[in-house]
Amino acid sequence: MKAKTKLWFTEDGKPVMGAGKASLLKAIDEEKSLRKACEKLGISYKHAWLMLKKMNERLGDPAVLTVRGGKNQGTFLTEVGRKMLAEYETSRQLIKEAVGDETAWENVGFKISARNRLPGKVLEVEKGGLVSKITIVMEPSILTSVVTEEAVEQLDIKPGDRIYAVIKSTEVMVAKRPEPECSDENKPDENKPDENKPDENKPEDKKLKVNKSKEKKSEKKN
Repeated sequence: MKAKTKLWFTEDGKPVMGAGKASLLKAIDEEKSLRKACEKLGISYKHAWLMLKKMNERLGDPAVLTVRGGKNQGTFLTEVGRKMLAEYETSRQLIKEAVGDETAWENVGFKISARNRLPGKVLEVEKGGLVSKITIVMEPSILTSVVTEEAVEQLDIKPGDRIYAVIKSTEVMVAKRPEPECSDENKPDENKPDENKPDENKPEDKKLKVNKSKEKKSEKKN
C-alpha cells in the first residue's frame, strides 16, 4: 500500500507548523544557527525569519531564542519549540505507521475504492496530545487509524463503539501463495530397487523362478 499524508499543527483554527517549519526547527536544533540552518535547507534567511515570526505570533511564546555575542551565541530552540517539534515528530511517525500497515489491508481480502466503508468495532483509543490512535477490529483484521483529538471528542469515540472506517485512497497488493514443494524425503527414488519385484541375481529369487517354470510344465502335461 502507498499513501501520502500531510500533518500540521493549528492554534485557534490557524496553522502554526507544518512539515516546512518542522524541518526548520530541526535544522536549527542541529546547527545552533539560523543562517547555517537556512544553508542546510536551501532557503533564504529572510524567508526563514518570517516563518519563525509568524509561528511565534500564533503560539504566543517564542519557539526559538537568539543569543548574540560571547561563546554561547547562536539560535536555539526554547522549551516550547522542543516540545512542539517532539510532538510533531511523534504524530508524523504514528500516521506513517498507520497508513503504511500493509498487513491490515492485505487481510481485508478485497479491493478498496473511494466509496468503501469498512465496519468495525473500537478496541482501544489511545489519546496523546493533538492526535489520537484508534485500534479497530475488522474481522479477521485489526486496523489502526490516527485522527485528531478534536474528532475523537466530537464523535465521542470509545472502546466498544461500532463504527465505519472510510477509506479515501489506497492501493491493495495481491499475490498468489506458492504451492508447497515436495520434500526430498517424500520424492520416489528411481534408482532404489522395488522390494516386491524378484531379483534374478539372488539365489532364493532364482530358485523361485525355476519352481514356477516346473509348475507350468506340469500343468501342460496334465
